[in-house]
Amino acid sequence: MAKILILEQSKSVRNNLRERLEFEGFSTESAEGIALARKMCENIPFDIILADNAEGLSDTNLPFIILSRSNDIDSAVEAIRLGAVDFLTKPIDMNRLLKSIRRAIAPPAENSAPTTCRPKPTRTKNSAECSTIEPIVGESEVIRRVRELIDKVAQSEARVLITGENGTGKELVARWLHCKSGRAEAPFVEVNCAAIPSELIESELFGHERGAFTSAIKQRKGKFEQADGGTLFMDEIGDMSLSAQAKVLRALQERKISRVGSDRDIEVDVRVIAATNKNLEQEIRDGNFREDLYHRIGVILIKVPPLRERKGDVAILVNHFLKSICREYNIPTKEIDAEAVRVLSEKRWSGNIRELRNVVERLVVLSGTTITQKDIEQYC
Repeated sequence: MAKILILEQSKSVRNNLRERLEFEGFSTESAEGIALARKMCENIPFDIILADNAEGLSDTNLPFIILSRSNDIDSAVEAIRLGAVDFLTKPIDMNRLLKSIRRAIAPPAENSAPTTCRPKPTRTKNSAECSTIEPIVGESEVIRRVRELIDKVAQSEARVLITGENGTGKELVARWLHCKSGRAEAPFVEVNCAAIPSELIESELFGHERGAFTSAIKQRKGKFEQADGGTLFMDEIGDMSLSAQAKVLRALQERKISRVGSDRDIEVDVRVIAATNKNLEQEIRDGNFREDLYHRIGVILIKVPPLRERKGDVAILVNHFLKSICREYNIPTKEIDAEAVRVLSEKRWSGNIRELRNVVERLVVLSGTTITQKDIEQYC
């Protein structure tokens, strides 16, 4: 029987957690302050600590989960930096807490496996995908900050909301979060919420049973089931209808889904990473996005900067794209002169990195062995 120490200032929270955790089969002790908690750790062989803040816990050499009243990104990042295995916000989602506890105290060989008895996902394909993922290129302070956040939060189970303009690389950030996580060898499943008609989004996410609607000629698993054990990347989540948002919220709260046309619940173990190019706080004020869903998906916020905020990275990106595109075309790497790089660095890239890469590819195809300012004027 696993033994849990609950370090929490609020007596009512301590009692509620003890009652629920003991009902689930855990043994618990509680402490109001860090001094008593540290003394108890010297005398009792705890398996894990649940605490309202991370101060002083790293010295206990025990895994710990933070249960915080704040959903501030700096609090979450600091907790992960200090060694927290997960960061959950209050009110506590007990299903998620139980999953996190079991994952943290599982033996190493089982630590990245789903806690249910379902078969483990195929590993080889996903490992290969992670080994070939594009790097996040750049040396500017803002892009270094993005890489640091990825390193800090990837190993946690915290849900991440990635924001940024079109073409900034939000999907790449999501892939790195997955590939640096304990779920790296499990599926990474993408769904573009903006590309699916509102009447089909529920079937796309949750699947459907045969005969659920006119064109449902066979049973189909949705994205949540396909991502079981791994990561579901919900791109452009700000474009999802309110009715679909309500069902996604239920799936995140209860970690269960039901296919269209079925009344049977299916448990899913999925880490959700969402992305949007919209200001969701404004969308909430406008009545287009649920505030409760926003707080569920946005435990950690990562803003991917546009190219105009990292102009010093343009030259680095251009050289990176030249090498990768020439390798893809199986031709010798082309050179680019300094004046051409200066012109590219001064351009306003409304499409950001995606647009820049397209331009470099065009220059590789149409220019000579060295790309010049004249080539840019002619082809861009």
